[in-house]
Amino acid sequence: MDVGAGTGYLTIPAAKATGGPVYALDLDPDMLKMIESKAKEYGLTDVRTVNANIDDIPLPDVSVDIALASLVLHEIDPLSKSLQQIRKVLRPGGYFVCVELEKEESGNNHHPRISVKDMEQEMVMAGFSVIKKLKPTDKVYILIAQK
Repeated sequence: MDVGAGTGYLTIPAAKATGGPVYALDLDPDMLKMIESKAKEYGLTDVRTVNANIDDIPLPDVSVDIALASLVLHEIDPLSKSLQQIRKVLRPGGYFVCVELEKEESGNNHHPRISVKDMEQEMVMAGFSVIKKLKPTDKVYILIAQK
């Protein structure tokens, strides 16, 4: 499941790499149409678009193996409800991968961000076990968690 799928930047490669359905969840119907068009272009029949909000994911409980959230969770307030929704649809032992921009210390930043420390704390409070932390650049972090 690609949470906040946008243009399908992660949805399409995930669908190419897996043999099962890939859910692309987004609020914007235009983004979902773009994903559907890309899936058709690549002959991907297992992409399922879902027009929904992250704090109310309309998928069956324990139905997803991996949830991806790239550069979207910093926009969510309160974050706890959305993380609980992600956890609810994950199967036991399922993985949650979060990619975000590190919060900058300067007061001039007008873009919402959440620090890796705060994100990890939110994930743990939602019932995830953070199993890996990656920092590919000074500004980007990746947290891999398991249900």
